[in-house]
Amino acid sequence: MKPIDYPKTSAQAIELETSYGAKNYAPLSVVISKAKGIWVEDLENHRYMDFLSAYSAVNQGHCHPKIVETLIEQAQRVTLTSRAFYNDRLGAYEAYMCSYFGYERLLPMNTGVEAGETAVKLARRWAYRVKGIPENQAQVVFASGNFWGRTMSAISSSTDPSSYLDFGPFMPGFQTIPYNDVQALKTALQNPNVAAFMVEPIQGEAGIIIPDPGYLMQVRQLCSTYNVLFMADEVQTGLGRTGKRLACDHEEVKPDVLILGKALSGGLLPVSAVLSSHEIMLQIGPGEHGSTFGGNPLACAVAATAIQVLVEEGMIENSQARGEQFRQGLKAILSPSILEVRGKGLLNAIEMREEHPYSATDICYRFKKLGLLAKPTHGHIIRLAPPLVITENEIDMALERISQAFHEADKSIA
Repeated sequence: MKPIDYPKTSAQAIELETSYGAKNYAPLSVVISKAKGIWVEDLENHRYMDFLSAYSAVNQGHCHPKIVETLIEQAQRVTLTSRAFYNDRLGAYEAYMCSYFGYERLLPMNTGVEAGETAVKLARRWAYRVKGIPENQAQVVFASGNFWGRTMSAISSSTDPSSYLDFGPFMPGFQTIPYNDVQALKTALQNPNVAAFMVEPIQGEAGIIIPDPGYLMQVRQLCSTYNVLFMADEVQTGLGRTGKRLACDHEEVKPDVLILGKALSGGLLPVSAVLSSHEIMLQIGPGEHGSTFGGNPLACAVAATAIQVLVEEGMIENSQARGEQFRQGLKAILSPSILEVRGKGLLNAIEMREEHPYSATDICYRFKKLGLLAKPTHGHIIRLAPPLVITENEIDMALERISQAFHEADKSIA
């Protein structure tokens, strides 16, 4: 069998994916072959500023040297061992994470959606064994507009038809209420069979939807009052993305269950984690939940370094400062197509007027021509989330390109 013949041009790469891959994504027509920091290159050596960061998986920047160094060093020692045995990286990683985030226990998984599934299982087990909910009656409440993956459980909680249409029947025991609606949550939690409320502190896929000030604090209070677990999905919003360690830190609230992923490995590997208390975590015993790769030595070593560089190199503080700079610059762009600019830290969005002659996709292709990559969501919203290592000068450079794209688009319809 001959070796794999990798494509030499972007056109060849796109043709191969189009011909042999599933059609479950609609990528922007750029083929990334190299990356460093906030910059990526295609096969023709065109450079682009990455303003998606793999949906916040690359908070530390592409190919961060210290994380890569850890990956190589650990890969030369041991990469995978079964959880049938102990390994010399998992315990130290768990202790480090619990200390940094202020929890008692950690359960390691691989992807964000696996961590979400784990949280739901923990909530149900706790509900039956601690809260005393009758068998098979536990309810988990979610916010409308949520997105935590595309497994059957995740789409069973979704309000987006593109996620759930023609995939039923769905997971029972899920209820959806409006996001950012304290009264709706209070009403839902009065059901004694509710085990947990799982929510994104800021909704990412929905279009960077930020709740009213005090919402998370009221969520915390209501969950405590009704003996319901507050489960925060910080897979996309955590690890410095919003200018704080966690998005929940903006209101100084601590969820009962914390769900992390994406940037937990700096974008090098699938690594996720669920953190909680002794009482909640120890309801699951040996053989009752697990993962072949979850907690493997390579993932643990990489994740520990990914958190260390985030803290030691001031990326969280940089996210806060550069985010303020970026939003001020975006708000200064005068275009009739822009309805709103919003965000926290380096998780930002431009919402466009849906009735305008050109779309968010049109603007993203104009960005690409000017050397900046971003993707739309829901047709009229552009997410803008560069790696947290971006500099003041690079923010200014990006603002020039974004402004130029909008002004050229406006001229085209004048």
